[in-house]
Amino acid sequence: MIWRAAFTWLLVTLFLPLGVTAETIRVATFNAELSRKGPGLLLKDLRRDNEQVSAVIATIAAADADILALQGLDWDHENTALRTLQSGIATRGVEYPYFFTLKPNAGVASGLDLDGDGRMGEPEDAWGWGRFTGQGGIALLSKFPIAAAQAQDFTQMRWQDLPDHRMPLTKEGQLYPDAVTAAQLRLSSSNHWAVPVILPDGKPLWILSFHATPPVFDGPEDRNGRRNADEILLWVHVLNGLLGDRMPEPFVLMGDANNDPDRGEGHKDAIHRLLNDPHLQMVEPSDSQGAHTVNWERTGPMRVDYVLPSKGMDVIDSGILRSKGSRHGLVWVDIRR
Repeated sequence: MIWRAAFTWLLVTLFLPLGVTAETIRVATFNAELSRKGPGLLLKDLRRDNEQVSAVIATIAAADADILALQGLDWDHENTALRTLQSGIATRGVEYPYFFTLKPNAGVASGLDLDGDGRMGEPEDAWGWGRFTGQGGIALLSKFPIAAAQAQDFTQMRWQDLPDHRMPLTKEGQLYPDAVTAAQLRLSSSNHWAVPVILPDGKPLWILSFHATPPVFDGPEDRNGRRNADEILLWVHVLNGLLGDRMPEPFVLMGDANNDPDRGEGHKDAIHRLLNDPHLQMVEPSDSQGAHTVNWERTGPMRVDYVLPSKGMDVIDSGILRSKGSRHGLVWVDIRR
């Protein structure tokens, strides 16, 4: 009988293991701006009653994302700051037992004069701008296990190895600041990595994350504008199989691109190519204030933080959670396979 079949199906559904049925997963990105001017200073703030830290933690707890990409978080060799942040979030009732982070290029001394000003050892001469190793790194927090051994890391990739790169040139049309130095430049200003998170059904969801350099604070050579564009386009090449094997689906690309599609500085064709890539869904979260994800005093509101699921995933909901601890909002998207 139909009613008996329906009743049987209902019982089976109720008692299926969690991973067998489709489950909604909340993924989010947040530039928490937890970066300080010296090593160890963030850890001190995390260990005491710091107003900004408390506000950031409150925002993270309120979002309650299953997988959270963080930018603007100082990295240290023992991951002490990240572990302390984990503990702080747990006191608000949200636990992230798993994390992933790698040493960024930010603040790592190159031993070269990267900006051609005749001096070495300055923040501009690090592989990525920074006063000390790890200033303003990125990290991933997850409620689900992370298969760290399978991660793909593009952090040390040389800029010249990117197909159709936009490396800056001197007035004479030579590589900036000179050919020998340019050949050693790394593309990523912080990190670019892809790491699989194992969902409750036992299948991986790949997280692609990065934090591109601001396309400003340079000279007529436009080295930061060009670098920002190529940091964005790196993912376009990855998605299309031009830097090794094509990224397995499903995946979510999320992070701070430091590039608004319509406003401000930056090569707009680069961010438009990413947002319109056929492998991605162009989700535009918003709240009552609009779709901007950051509000800088000099430039005003802009959309620079993105959560872009791969095609084939169902987008259930999305939004932006504003924070008193950061100029950036926490951008979240609810997805389902």
